[in-house]
Amino acid sequence: SQHVGGFVITRDRLDEVVPIMNTADGRYMVEWNKDDLDTLKILKIDVLALGMLTCLAKALTLLADHYERPMTLASFLDDERPEVYDMICRADTLGVFQIESRAQMSMLPRLRPQVFYDLVIEVAIVRPGPIQGNMVHPYLKNRKDREAGREITYPKPELEAVLKRTLGVPLFQEQAMQIAITAAGFKPAEADQLRRAMATFRRTGQVANFRQRFIDGMLQRDYTLEFAERCFSQIEGFGEYGFPESHAASFALLVYASAWMKTFYPDVFCAALLNSQPMGFYAPAQLVRDAREHGVEVRPVDVNASSWNSILEAGGFDVRRVAPRHASMRRVILSTKAVRLGFGRSRACRRRTWTCSWRAAAAAMPRSATCGNARACRARRSSGWRMPMPSPRWASAAARRSGPPRRSISRPPSSTCHSSPGLRMPTCRSRRRSRCR
Repeated sequence: SQHVGGFVITRDRLDEVVPIMNTADGRYMVEWNKDDLDTLKILKIDVLALGMLTCLAKALTLLADHYERPMTLASFLDDERPEVYDMICRADTLGVFQIESRAQMSMLPRLRPQVFYDLVIEVAIVRPGPIQGNMVHPYLKNRKDREAGREITYPKPELEAVLKRTLGVPLFQEQAMQIAITAAGFKPAEADQLRRAMATFRRTGQVANFRQRFIDGMLQRDYTLEFAERCFSQIEGFGEYGFPESHAASFALLVYASAWMKTFYPDVFCAALLNSQPMGFYAPAQLVRDAREHGVEVRPVDVNASSWNSILEAGGFDVRRVAPRHASMRRVILSTKAVRLGFGRSRACRRRTWTCSWRAAAAAMPRSATCGNARACRARRSSGWRMPMPSPRWASAAARRSGPPRRSISRPPSSTCHSSPGLRMPTCRSRRRSRCR
């Protein structure tokens, strides 16, 4: 498979070590797969690309420009607020990174995160592996026991050091390896081989080679057969889908940062999400509806006010517009702006991107392209009225006169001008027909 952020690093020239091929979209790709590289001990690094990183970068820019509150991704953990965790516990997480799916939303009221490490657990536990390994219900049971003051028991003190932070249930790859070393007597190299075998057991079936070795090692250290088999089945269950703890912690940081942004500045969060599409589980219309339920005024695309991206405008938050089910956030939300949708949200405008201005496009039109009332058109132009974009046919003619444009030109959605069939003019609302306004 191809990985857009995969890097192969060698001491000498890469093309002298591995075969390289060109892809259809102009990129370069190593012809060997990751298993071949691992066999030859060649270093490969995968850099994960996330749409939420783009969204948060745009949100931080909007926050600094409109609210004069400069922040970085690292500074969110210095501002842990109970209001953010309260919103997460209510499963009001539409658009929030990782915890916006239905499975995550159903888990949040049961897990009820209160600190950052709870988010690390939340990210790791709602996965096919922990569910197949029967880890979810034991963890929730142990969590309730801890909240009720009941002590969590461990088979031996040596496993308490390994499983204490996850309440006696192995949730991370590091814990699986540590159990094999501590309880089954594996060497570190053998534990790493076990992890690799579990990660590929559907294709290679090598995990059976370690099962007997694992169980025999635990029996030699006076663990019961039932407990040894249960430990291996849990490790086997999440071996293919299990998260490293560092991976889950990195994801949890993005979870908290996006939840913090939605809690206090839903206008910024909505605009950043719209400008970062496509991403997530939900369509832009659902993101807009959710922002309106949180009291944000979302204004439609306007030919005189919109830009390509969605922007923030003054005066758009009213606490009375917050939906009753979000009433507890009326004193929490700090937003004061409205969201103006950009041309990027218009279906017709998304087909191509233009760079020339509306006034330059109007100047490029032939004289025959004007509607009947030329005097009114000239008067409106002199007063600052902006003409609509020309059709691609006129744009190409103007480009031949003035040189090649930097990008292609597209026209916004509107009605066809009756005097010139190729011209797209705004619709007159009063007469319901196409004329210059």
